[in-house]
Amino acid sequence: MSDFIVGPLPLWAEIIIAVFAVLGAAFAAVGSFGLVRLPTFFSRIHAPTLGATAGVWCLTIATIVYFSVQGFNLFLHAVLITLFVALTAPITTIFLMRATLFRERQKGGAVPLAATSAQTAQDSPQP
Repeated sequence: MSDFIVGPLPLWAEIIIAVFAVLGAAFAAVGSFGLVRLPTFFSRIHAPTLGATAGVWCLTIATIVYFSVQGFNLFLHAVLITLFVALTAPITTIFLMRATLFRERQKGGAVPLAATSAQTAQDSPQP
């Protein structure tokens, strides 16, 4: 027999789960709108990354509350998924930004000011 009992949730748990699920979906939607609406790649790269990470954290909290209340013990398995997303999203973003900076410099395109000033500081002779 399984220890997992399926039944109605207490009202407080339903409210917490609903709030975090809607909040997570809102973060994901804002990230998606940022991807579509922002004009350049350099400004577009941050919205989906931040939106996805915040959305996954909120949905993880909702999942933890739901399964912890249903199973009568603390359910932390979902944290592994969130940690994986939190660790891989910034790394992917860094690789995409570096590749885009390299390509823009190769073709003489517009690069962000911070990247240009860092490159100029490296190329200038030191006294």
